[in-house]
Amino acid sequence: MSTLLLRLAAPLQSWGVESKFDRRTTERAPTKSGVTGLVASALGRRRNESVDDLTNLRFGVRMDRSGVMLRDYHTAKSEKSAYVTKRYYLADAVFLVGLEGDAALLKEIEIALRNPFFPLFLGRRSCPPEGKLSLGIRENLTLEQALESEPALVPSKEDSLRLRIMAETSDMTKKAYFMRDVPISFNQEHRRFGFRRVFEYSVETPKPGRNTPEMPTEHDPMAELGV
Repeated sequence: MSTLLLRLAAPLQSWGVESKFDRRTTERAPTKSGVTGLVASALGRRRNESVDDLTNLRFGVRMDRSGVMLRDYHTAKSEKSAYVTKRYYLADAVFLVGLEGDAALLKEIEIALRNPFFPLFLGRRSCPPEGKLSLGIRENLTLEQALESEPALVPSKEDSLRLRIMAETSDMTKKAYFMRDVPISFNQEHRRFGFRRVFEYSVETPKPGRNTPEMPTEHDPMAELGV
């Protein structure tokens, strides 16, 4: 198995799981449904197309910078009335995301992320990613090995940082909890989500490297605006 690593950073991110119309919350870390949607957009898949191959990839997150929770004052208006709604975001957060699975599929995803078919966003359309997105494929490394060995993505005066990892697991001996964020269908007429088991732990992570090369991308979130 190999693992594709992604850097998810932006002024704002929002990763909802249980959200209603007038209250759109966010999880403290990227969700599998949100990242699967991002990858599907890069690949050019429509909402009614299958994402089974993407959800079969094992998913994990390392919280390099947790960010700050923000609440946005938001209004919506219909013909008869107006609503004040609550929108929650994570500000200035940085996450390392890993996708473990077949190397050929990971390579296809990596190429698509550099040349996305649809605009990419981190949970909501108002949250385009900042900086490089794909960090490349770590061959012959499991999800945990890749997340644990990758240098920290944020500056630090320390030689190492203790960071929290949230990894999908099927190991029944590990103390885990369930999250309902596995997309079965993104079809707007009947969205469906399943459960996965998540195991959390902390790890000492190497400090950031000084000469980490930038990976080129052709993604421009403002291109459709013609500016």
